[in-house]
Amino acid sequence: MAKPGLRNLITDVAGLKVGHAEDMGVSTGCTVILPERRAVCAVHVAGGGPGTRETDALKAGTLVDEVDAIVLSGGSVYGLAAADGVAAELGALGRGFAMREQAGVPVSPVVPSAILYDLANGGDKTWGREPPYNALGRKAVLAASEACEIGRVGAGTGAIAGQAQGGTGSASSVTDDGYTVGALVAVNSFGSVRVPGSDAFWAAPYEIDQEFGGIPFPSGAQFDPEDWGAAKLNPSPRENTTIACIATDAALTPSETQRLADMAIAGMARAIRPVFAPFDGDVVFALATGDKPVTDPRPLLLARLGDLAASTLSRAIARGVYAAGAASSSQLS
Repeated sequence: MAKPGLRNLITDVAGLKVGHAEDMGVSTGCTVILPERRAVCAVHVAGGGPGTRETDALKAGTLVDEVDAIVLSGGSVYGLAAADGVAAELGALGRGFAMREQAGVPVSPVVPSAILYDLANGGDKTWGREPPYNALGRKAVLAASEACEIGRVGAGTGAIAGQAQGGTGSASSVTDDGYTVGALVAVNSFGSVRVPGSDAFWAAPYEIDQEFGGIPFPSGAQFDPEDWGAAKLNPSPRENTTIACIATDAALTPSETQRLADMAIAGMARAIRPVFAPFDGDVVFALATGDKPVTDPRPLLLARLGDLAASTLSRAIARGVYAAGAASSSQLS
């Protein structure tokens, strides 16, 4: 039986650090997932209104198989600049891709990113020609550590999940044979994370040790397929998004990492309803650090890791919203 890692965070995958940066006056922020060394990466884009950077570079048959960081950010199109700040910081450290080392020629950090729309969710967005995201990206790199907060931090600072306070969540799972899977997510969904007429999370069947309140799933509940509960009303394009990164220490190939991402996105469907809507920019990145050799048969292990990634992501979604709600309640009191 898989159990959470020591921190119950994506940083339970050895070699990963996470950095958050926020501007509370603007009510926005960004998050960087930073591997110790370049990691194999893939992406699955499922929402109808995505905003991304460098995802084409992750397609099969392209030059780059590994990345230097993943960035999740608020700010809609402005938030894509957070990856510029991250790339600048990493480049200054000599971290990035190069065909060959050449004096005077800087390396090229590969930093795919995805954004969510928080422009209408409060805060002072009158930044004119100087949006804060490049600076936030730099700040997030410098803040990267194995200990990362969840709730109203980083990319989820200004997020709204349905009609609830959204946030940044994380969770991890460790298998009996020693593989680790972690997830980090910023939840700004159109759909609701809770069961209609209940405080229970859709992700409740996957909860471990009351990590998001232990609210039981309604016994014998039946649901109207057209009842979305506390989803957002009258959505507009790009106003809703759940963006995530899942990671494993398994030594996966680029093709296997793509399958991991393809399976992991099911975790959103386990935790949010509706999901992958025309208004959502739902994206999942997958990282494979390669620290632990893959045992045969490889396809069976990949199937296990993919399903575990989905359930871990669903837990991270509920944990992020639960933590953000708890923080909001304490601020009100």
